[in-house]
Amino acid sequence: QVQLVESGGGLVQAGGSLRLSCAASGRVFSINDMGWYRQAPGKQRELVARITRGGGTVYAGSVKGRFTVSRDNAKNTVYLQMNRLKPEDTAVYLCNADGGSTYYWGQGTQVTVSS
Repeated sequence: QVQLVESGGGLVQAGGSLRLSCAASGRVFSINDMGWYRQAPGKQRELVARITRGGGTVYAGSVKGRFTVSRDNAKNTVYLQMNRLKPEDTAVYLCNADGGSTYYWGQGTQVTVSS
């Protein structure tokens, strides 16, 4: 099993920044890709960004150029730096880890961007 714990969410004004962190514990040696998803009220969960163990990244078009995903393999932690935040970025942000045969999810952290 892998446990994921997110932190760093909160309330910020439009144009501001937040940094999310997700620390993994347990069977961390099984983790390949890690990433961030988000889910807004009444909407489907969507990919925000993913990063491979080697540092390759994928971003949703809506966040490209504003968000940066990074990873510290020694600390088993993935980060999401969010700049120039917009009200439409408001959602619960969930950390995800690909454990090979199993996908693991964190409990989520709320990000609210006020206009």
